[in-house]
Amino acid sequence: MRKRSAIAAALAVGTLAALASAAPAQATEYSSALKIKGVQYDAPGRDSNRCSGGNTAAEFVTIKNYSRTATVNLKGYTVKDATGNTYVFRINHYLQPGDYVSLRGNYGTESDAKNVAYRSNCNFIWNNDRDTIKLIKPGGAYADVHAYTKSGNDRDGNGYITFHG
Repeated sequence: MRKRSAIAAALAVGTLAALASAAPAQATEYSSALKIKGVQYDAPGRDSNRCSGGNTAAEFVTIKNYSRTATVNLKGYTVKDATGNTYVFRINHYLQPGDYVSLRGNYGTESDAKNVAYRSNCNFIWNNDRDTIKLIKPGGAYADVHAYTKSGNDRDGNGYITFHG
C-alpha cells in the first residue's frame, strides 16, 4: 500500500511539474495605464537596415493608454530590449484614453498628432527569434514588460504579436 501511494504521489508530482513547464509563462501585470499593445518584431519582406530603401520603419512596437479617464504623456518613458538597446521619448506624446503611439525604426518626423515616434536609427531593435520588450516609467519603475519567442507567441507566423487587445 505504501509503495503504491509513493508511486502515485511521485507520478502526480511529475505530472504537475510537466504541466507547469508546458504552460506558457504569465506576464507580470504592472499598475500602469500604458501597456505594450503589440510588436511587429519581424518587418515584412527581407530584412534590410539601410536608411534609404530599407524596411526598419516597418518594425515597430505599439504603446497604448488603457486608462478610461487619464491622459498620459510619454515624454521621459523608455523602451528597452533584452540586450539594452534603448529609446527615450524626448518629446511630448499625449495619449488620450484609448490612444496609442507606434515607435518605429529609421528616421522620420515624430508626431503626436499622427501617433508615431522614430528611434532615429536604421538598425533593427527586435530580434526575429526572441526578445524582451520593457516599457519603463520616467522614475525607473516598469510600466510593462513582455518576453516573446517566435515559435511560442507568433502562431500565424506574420511577425506580429499582440500582448494587450
